[in-house]
Amino acid sequence: MESGARGAEVIVSGKIKGQRAKAMKFCDGLMIHSGDPVNNYIDKAVRHVQLPQGILGIKVKIMLDHDSSGKKGPRKPLPDTVTILAAKEEVLPTAPYSENKM
Repeated sequence: MESGARGAEVIVSGKIKGQRAKAMKFCDGLMIHSGDPVNNYIDKAVRHVQLPQGILGIKVKIMLDHDSSGKKGPRKPLPDTVTILAAKEEVLPTAPYSENKM
C-alpha cells in the first residue's frame, strides 16, 4: 500500500496450523472483483510452497492505482470515478434594464 497500490489481497491455503487444511484471507484497501476493469487494474500471482507438512498455496492480488502516464498503472480511469469541475463565476447584472422594440 505504501508503494502506490489501491488495494491488496493475500490468500494462504493448506495445512497452516494442525492437520486440517484451512484458508486464510488478508485484505487491505479497495479491491474490485467484477467487470472489465479487473483485467486492467489487478495483477495476480499464484505460488505453491512445499513444506514438511504438505503444500501451501499462496494467491496474491494487487489493485493498481490510475496513472495517466501509464507507467505505474492503467491509463483508463475506473468507470465509476466522478470528477467535479470548478463552478463558473456567474456575472450578475448591475441594474435592471429593458429592451425597447419599436
